[in-house]
Amino acid sequence: MGRVVVAGSRPTSKDVAKRAGVSHTAVSFVFNGRAEGNLSPATQERIRAAAAELGYRPDAVARGLRRRRTAVIGLVTDHIASSPFAGELLTGAMETAWAAEHLVLTVDSGGDPVKEAAAVDALLDRRVDGILYAAMSPYRVALPDGLGDTPTVLANCLPAGDDRAAVLPDDRAGGATATRALLDAGHRRIAVVGGIDDIATAERLAGHRDALAAAGVAEGPVRHAGGDLSDGYAAALHLLSGPDRPTGVTCYNDRVATGVLQAAARLGLSVPGDLSVVGFDDQRMLSEHTAPPLTTVALPHRAMGEAAVGLLLAAVTGSTAPPPVVRRLECPLVVRGSVGPAPR
Repeated sequence: MGRVVVAGSRPTSKDVAKRAGVSHTAVSFVFNGRAEGNLSPATQERIRAAAAELGYRPDAVARGLRRRRTAVIGLVTDHIASSPFAGELLTGAMETAWAAEHLVLTVDSGGDPVKEAAAVDALLDRRVDGILYAAMSPYRVALPDGLGDTPTVLANCLPAGDDRAAVLPDDRAGGATATRALLDAGHRRIAVVGGIDDIATAERLAGHRDALAAAGVAEGPVRHAGGDLSDGYAAALHLLSGPDRPTGVTCYNDRVATGVLQAAARLGLSVPGDLSVVGFDDQRMLSEHTAPPLTTVALPHRAMGEAAVGLLLAAVTGSTAPPPVVRRLECPLVVRGSVGPAPR
């Protein structure tokens, strides 16, 4: 039998009950997850068939109010929604929520604290079950005051007061991974280029030093040049022009690494013959198309979104606040063509 459309009105649970020949309570049992043990499988199937024929959908708002949950998560970001590569975090968050029958409402504040506070208020007015706060780069976040006891998880940033759960890349281990890629290729004169005043810069530099110390190799030059292609280019022109230039360079991100590659070409240095370069982030619109393609350490954007929403859903389901712990995710090495043996 085809679907029946009731003209001028949305089918109700009473319409389903009438069509299936059951009580209104029986329909409620089926769509509130209480049918097992109360209704036979045949009756449940008859109710679902009647609902499908009528095009009936349970009222999500009413059901949420009964459960004291709305099955909606609010996602507040600073700049992520406008970033082509960090969109993976949004995808991971939304797909994880969707698999648990939750929706995600996203607001990008553009880094404006006034908009951010207003966004949080608007989301709470809509009775979202919890808030996921995501940042473009890792730093300590002063969350809006309105959050109160609302379940909240941070992604790619840390709370100012260490009182909220957070999911971040393991930048220290990632920095060590980048340097070990050069050490394993025989490089002993290794420089670091790029970096801004954020948690990631300090953590990756600490990891770089961990790897050098473990290998018994002296630290080379460190140039905190910024985070853009032009910063990497300018720093590398100076760094690679001296007589004792490094043979390997790890970079704050793939944009900086692209600038280093351009500077090497300008100076007539071949990569990876004369110089090996490792990026960070795995911004594939860059790393897959540089000459040569860039070996880099990938940031786990998608996994961060998945893990953060998982923590939030666990808290919502258990009606408790997420424990204020920091979870750090692996940053794997993506091998391409910019690392080779150290020149003799």
